[in-house]
Amino acid sequence: MSRTPEPNQPAVAPGIIGLCSWSLQVRSIAELRTLLDRLGINVVQIACGDPHHASWDEGDDMPRAALASGIMMTGAMLGFPGEDYTTPETIRRTGGFGDPATRAERLDRLRWGLERTRALGLKDLTLHAGFLPEPGDPGRSSMLDTLARAGQLAAEAGITLAFETGQETAELLRQTLDDLKSPSIRVNFDPANMRLYDMGDPIRAVAILGADIRSVHLKDARRPRVPGTWGEEVPLGEGEVHIPAFLAALESIGYSGPLVIEREVGDQSGRLRDLAIGLDRLKQWVRR
Repeated sequence: MSRTPEPNQPAVAPGIIGLCSWSLQVRSIAELRTLLDRLGINVVQIACGDPHHASWDEGDDMPRAALASGIMMTGAMLGFPGEDYTTPETIRRTGGFGDPATRAERLDRLRWGLERTRALGLKDLTLHAGFLPEPGDPGRSSMLDTLARAGQLAAEAGITLAFETGQETAELLRQTLDDLKSPSIRVNFDPANMRLYDMGDPIRAVAILGADIRSVHLKDARRPRVPGTWGEEVPLGEGEVHIPAFLAALESIGYSGPLVIEREVGDQSGRLRDLAIGLDRLKQWVRR
């Protein structure tokens, strides 16, 4: 049975700036609290708990600890055991709901993630759907059936499911959303992922995805120099996303949701340094 959300999770102010909890490489809510205080910020998108994003020492008690910490949460993030980000090809094989052999177990994991999202008092859960087959691909129909089932589970839980951008072009994601017609499925827009996977211009993609953009990961990157390899993730403002122009594009479509900085490379000390730089730059850009 679904647990009733805790009543004391505060509403997130429009346009508020935060961080992704997994970018800090923490294992406990207490450690998360300490590092947020060091950075002078109190807003996160929080990992539900999985090998890629975070394994919480609190276990099943994590939601209670998070709510008691006073940390403001914008939404939750779910990854799946077995996802392998070593290369673009390994994540193509293992990411999200792409592999028919793992879909049933991953839908079960989604049910768990939805329950944890509710326990955190949140209404949004982000995940990577997996590589989306193009129209005409024989595997597209069964993939859409699985995504539709995911949207149905989210609707039953009262949660909005946000698919993260990057593994497909904005046009293909737009077509997929239009085919699904699910009011419970939206977009978590990560402009750097589009550069890392070499899937087009993220600023142009904002107009294509428009009002379906529910939340944003702010990350920066450069395109890959060799086909079939990753691009390079870099500190915010040093890549090919052109963050000020990206923020202007979000403003042009009326986006007023959270702006959550993500950093996924480097050790903890390096990430803390880069996140501090990103926070400082973002605050300046937002004030202009």
